[in-house]
Amino acid sequence: MDFGVVLQTNPPAARAVQLAQLAEAHGFSHVWTFDSHLLWEEPYVIHSAILNATKRITVGPFVTNPATRDWTVTASVFATLNEMYGNRTICGIGRGDSAVRVTNGKPVTMAELRESIHVIRELANSRPVEYKGATLQFPWSKGSELEVWVAAYGPMALKLTGEVGDGFILQLADVDIAAWMIKTVRDAAAAAGRDPDAISFCVAAPMYIGDDWQHMRDQCRWFGGMVGNHVADIVAKYGEHGAVPEALTAYIEGRHGYDYNTHGKADNDHVDFVPDEIVDRFCILGTADEHIAKLEQLRALGVTQFAGYLQHDSKEETLRVYGETVIPALSAHVTAKT
Repeated sequence: MDFGVVLQTNPPAARAVQLAQLAEAHGFSHVWTFDSHLLWEEPYVIHSAILNATKRITVGPFVTNPATRDWTVTASVFATLNEMYGNRTICGIGRGDSAVRVTNGKPVTMAELRESIHVIRELANSRPVEYKGATLQFPWSKGSELEVWVAAYGPMALKLTGEVGDGFILQLADVDIAAWMIKTVRDAAAAAGRDPDAISFCVAAPMYIGDDWQHMRDQCRWFGGMVGNHVADIVAKYGEHGAVPEALTAYIEGRHGYDYNTHGKADNDHVDFVPDEIVDRFCILGTADEHIAKLEQLRALGVTQFAGYLQHDSKEETLRVYGETVIPALSAHVTAKT
């Protein structure tokens, strides 16, 4: 299992670079950042600084979208970073959440998401692509490599992920829900004639090492609110029963609106509807042994990367314990099994 960290690009930008360096030193393979150009600083500028300050870490957005950025510009960014720093970028993409909603926009359609994945991937892999009636290719790009991982929750998005994604991003660490969603993606891949084992499966959730459960829960409760935005869309489209597990949909009954100005922040003041049970299920909290036990369950489902959000007050300590205990334990387990 690989390990990543998910950072917000809050000022000062040097702080994100510092945390990325620390993550690399502790054995993490990926650094991901939020991508909402109004709420936080421009991620790709900071990605360049991170790549310049590290040696092996892979960097990408978590996640970008096809609505707020021209697809060819997005592809150019990745191809340029790869030329500058070697092939150390990755693209996480979804239909659009905070980046589009703060401008009163809407998530893109499945058809638009599918086409954008194709255009971005082909161009950023130094290949030609048909786009708006023209054949496009970066004449300066040679040997660039980029995988596109798709963030999804709903049935249609999961199906699309299995059909075209290089990887699947699931932003919650509930074992039962992860099992259902991973199976849905794998089944869609098989139905499309793809090898399900060729798809990477990334589970992302807040990770907090500690023993004060109420404090940890309060620091990570924002995550249930963030997930609730996507769940609300699913419920609005499919209803409360049948389309996805009720373990995912039931808790949003008390949700009333959402303020993106505190999106992804520990001091989010409008997530009281998220119960402790959901925080415990969606996040990975507790001692190193408790983290290892839950990660072992996720790995057994086929999860190939865990990406931990660090929007809390114990960033360095969590990274340290992961580097010294959690990551080696998962690596040792895999080695012993082979």
